[in-house]
Amino acid sequence: MTSLRGTFWREFFRYQIAHRAKSTSIGEVRQNLDRLGQRVKPPKSVRFARAWVEGLQADWLMPPAGPEDARLLYLHGGGYICGSFSSHRGLVGNLAEACCLRTLMPEYRLAPENPFPAALEDSLAVYRRLLADGIAPHRLVLGGESAGGGLTLATLLALRDRGLPLPAAAFVLSPWTDLAATGNSLRTRARHDPWFEPEGVLPTAAYYVGDGDATNPLISPLYGDLAGLPPLLIHVGDYEILLDDSTRLAEKARAAGMDVTLRVWDGMWHVFQSMAARVPEARRSVEEIGAWVQSRLAMAEKG
Repeated sequence: MTSLRGTFWREFFRYQIAHRAKSTSIGEVRQNLDRLGQRVKPPKSVRFARAWVEGLQADWLMPPAGPEDARLLYLHGGGYICGSFSSHRGLVGNLAEACCLRTLMPEYRLAPENPFPAALEDSLAVYRRLLADGIAPHRLVLGGESAGGGLTLATLLALRDRGLPLPAAAFVLSPWTDLAATGNSLRTRARHDPWFEPEGVLPTAAYYVGDGDATNPLISPLYGDLAGLPPLLIHVGDYEILLDDSTRLAEKARAAGMDVTLRVWDGMWHVFQSMAARVPEARRSVEEIGAWVQSRLAMAEKG
């Protein structure tokens, strides 16, 4: 059963979104997400440092504890058209603390100015940089939410196909894996989702897809061959139109022989983990992700 706090905040967001003026430009969308994200406060114990990595502005999020030789590479969401350190420092700070890992979050190039494959090229470049800096692949974890979850999976596919070493594990929150928008949950969850409307999915996807094919696995990982990828954790809310992007991914991953764990949270919405300070389900989700990441790193270390 959904907690009272969970129900309150879900309906609060539904009311706020329903009565908010629609954004009329990409610039407004970016500003709105930054403003919203700034309300999510990171843990006081996590330190931050700006950096430039492979020509990209990036941020290090450093919890007080954790191994010196392990890293989390986190790819933020935002529909490939928005998202920044301002919008994500709270969410990613909580995840970094739970995982007990120094975390690097690059601000990859955004569409529509930079459609596919710009974001993928950037994530691969940052991953290679971490390897070149001496981080062993079995001490690396990838993570991301929404579009960043899809980008995380596309990065894994590209690494495997290029013969590059894969990380120890990956986790994704409400990943956007099907930019062709074929999931039944676009219809069945439409009246439940407090954030998104189905008719907005394809126009947003078009900014990133550009002249490409939305079913290209490096754009929509749902259509890829998932064999040989590292252990994967998926957390998703039951009240979101992108639910099937997670459930179908998990089915394909199992069929391909992947070690995959799917956790569907009753009554929760898209990337509800941002509310970890106020919603008990969100806090538990972040804690479970952290425990899973730590266990996978320990298993990889043992070989």
